[in-house]
Amino acid sequence: MATQRIPVILVTGFLGSGKTTMLNHLMRDSSDTRIGVIVNDFGSINIDAMAVAGQVDSMIPIENGCLCCAADASEMDEMLERLTDPELRIDVVVIEASGLAEPQSMIRALLSSANERIVYGGLVEVVDAAEFPDTRIRHPELDRHLRAADLIVLNKTDRISEDERRRLLETIEEIAPGVPVLTAAHGRVDAALLIDHRPRETSGERFRQLSFADVYADDASDGEAADGGCAADGCPADGCADGHDHGHHLHAAYESVEFTSAEPLHPRRLMEFLDSRPAGLYRAKGFLHFAGAGAEHRFGLHAVGSYLRFQPSPWERDAPRTTQLVLIGTGIDAETLTKRLVECVAAADEEVDETHMMGVLRYVDEAD
Repeated sequence: MATQRIPVILVTGFLGSGKTTMLNHLMRDSSDTRIGVIVNDFGSINIDAMAVAGQVDSMIPIENGCLCCAADASEMDEMLERLTDPELRIDVVVIEASGLAEPQSMIRALLSSANERIVYGGLVEVVDAAEFPDTRIRHPELDRHLRAADLIVLNKTDRISEDERRRLLETIEEIAPGVPVLTAAHGRVDAALLIDHRPRETSGERFRQLSFADVYADDASDGEAADGGCAADGCPADGCADGHDHGHHLHAAYESVEFTSAEPLHPRRLMEFLDSRPAGLYRAKGFLHFAGAGAEHRFGLHAVGSYLRFQPSPWERDAPRTTQLVLIGTGIDAETLTKRLVECVAAADEEVDETHMMGVLRYVDEAD
């Protein structure tokens, strides 16, 4: 009897589209399913891996760079080999890619995998509804990413009007005709759309994508997924091997700056930094330790373009109270950014009260 293979689902999307938020919702809504996760992040501080810590059964964070470049087929196999060990009893593997990863390269790595315990489970592309029109102008290659998808999640629709939502759906249909599109707010997606318990064996095929169209429409309509874009323009057929020119990849034009501090930050100075961040700083994310009135909570930071949001949560018992940030942009001065962040550290004898937290609290949702 053939071994039932474990589906591997790729979750991709540009910086700040909401991939990690969506993944966290999937973790919480799939308590009856054992999910293995590989988290890739752009930067040496893996903020996304920290954001899903405690939500998954097994997690392999990948540091420093995009998955398509940091892992060749053999390295990918090693990670998947660990997650698909029968003793772990994993039902599905989700790979959350860096916001600058190339989906076609990742698809090729999976399709060329020597791991006989896995089956390629399809590609989910997450789109930031509020930022996509401007991002697409700067990065027209995103059209290719949409065409490689089996399911597109149009996220953050709460930030746009109904007319804008309709226009975006029409645009996406023109770019990737026939690919099902699911609209979402705050990354809330029904786990049943991505995680399917039924075996997906097809005679004569070693790899077969899950049919997201079938699940999405709740209709057995053929629903055969696209071929994943393996012949699409982009990376050569052998993937991101040594010597590959990455000039056409999204991450080639971007750099990241990491900042950590064991000393708490002054909230007012931190807000002054964020309010005057340079135009080239596209993405900022991480966790903040404030002095004074904000010291009892860890504040998650999520900034995309001009959008800014904080998510407070109690510090875990015995957890080190540190600030860890990753800033991603193009043409940014790493030394200047680091210097300005160091200036945000509160002096030991500096008084910080509730009024200094007001600027931060303006960007906290009432639900938080």
